[in-house]
Amino acid sequence: MPSQRKPVLVLAGLPGRAAEGVEQGARLLGGKPGTVVVRHDLSELRQGVVRRIVRIDGRETTTVLELAHGCVSCTLRADLLPYLCLLAERDSVRRIVLALDPAFEAEAVCRAIADVTVTGVVGRVDGPVGRSVRIDAVLTCVDARDWLADATGDETLSERGHATAEDERTVAQLAVGQVEFADALVVFDGDADLLDRERTAAVLARLAPRAPVAWVAGPPALGGDDLTWLLRRIPAEARRGAPFDPHASLLAGGPPLEPDCGVALVEFATDRPFHPDRLHSAIDVLLDGVVSARGRVWLATQPDEVVWLESAGGGLRVGGAGKWLAAMASGELDEVDPERRALASLRWHEHFGDRHTSLVILVADADPEEVRHALHWALVDEDELRQVRFAPERVALWPDPFGDQHEEPCDTTRSVPIAGDGATRDNER
Repeated sequence: MPSQRKPVLVLAGLPGRAAEGVEQGARLLGGKPGTVVVRHDLSELRQGVVRRIVRIDGRETTTVLELAHGCVSCTLRADLLPYLCLLAERDSVRRIVLALDPAFEAEAVCRAIADVTVTGVVGRVDGPVGRSVRIDAVLTCVDARDWLADATGDETLSERGHATAEDERTVAQLAVGQVEFADALVVFDGDADLLDRERTAAVLARLAPRAPVAWVAGPPALGGDDLTWLLRRIPAEARRGAPFDPHASLLAGGPPLEPDCGVALVEFATDRPFHPDRLHSAIDVLLDGVVSARGRVWLATQPDEVVWLESAGGGLRVGGAGKWLAAMASGELDEVDPERRALASLRWHEHFGDRHTSLVILVADADPEEVRHALHWALVDEDELRQVRFAPERVALWPDPFGDQHEEPCDTTRSVPIAGDGATRDNER
């Protein structure tokens, strides 16, 4: 029964003061009877060694694990998920606190809890951990002194010394992802100047509009009352570990739409497809002075596929999000969420159906008009639109850099028009 599943509270934060805040929060929460705190220390992951640290009722134990394939995913699958199954079966355990190492992503952990089948646990039928536990809340710690710089940069975790060379994730990806996925935020603003504090607050309000925020001077100042106040203010509609729906509203939670301290949300919506080669040329506009971009894209060369685009700082990924409704067979349509079908009916085009582009870009130091101009430039013109409608076989021959899953930066040089002067800007990626 859902009510019998053990609650799990997930704590996350980048290396530094945010990670110290995770540890402080775990200590405070772990002081309550029946609460187990679990943390995996991945600092020696490159050597294939992981330490699982468990605290319960004031006692701490450390177990050294040796992983043949030293990686975050291996740690998650080989130890954390089976261990959660064991904890969930103990009557003495009332709550589990996961104090995540900075290399763990809360969203990936929650997704694995919900979806990954755990096998071989004695006395338990094979299946996902989500049958035994539920995500009660995800709480992210943020250091206002440098979080925004991290969220708009392009440095990788391995370059910072926090991951193996094979791990290509960027610091920005973790910084943005941790906040977007959070149900509540603790922001450490001690020693942060006023402008950094205000700009960080403006970004957080737009990136995680539902999440209540506790502003604290630093990790030592974080108290139990702060956590109690914060967790009680998490709204009923919070995600609590639920996956993001790429077909849902991109402005869920009602973020502020007015600019603040140079921070603004740019909405870009159109019923006209992108020319893929021009979009690839224009994409640098989403990687400079931009915190994040995400949304659904209609590419002229991929008329059946919903292309999903998302960026964090200087890195961008393009992948798939299924088919457009207009490209589905009747049997496939029967499986589609009714809400998606209802929303699609409101903008249905007689020739192109529900195909569209909808992007939301969170800018911090970029010019919103330059962003809009570059994206408009990448759309098909009238002659190309006629080809999309009447000569799809010709459109299929257009060059398409997004033919496979795509990531930026890439090793090409492109020229992109700059808004207002018709000039071009060359970019090495």
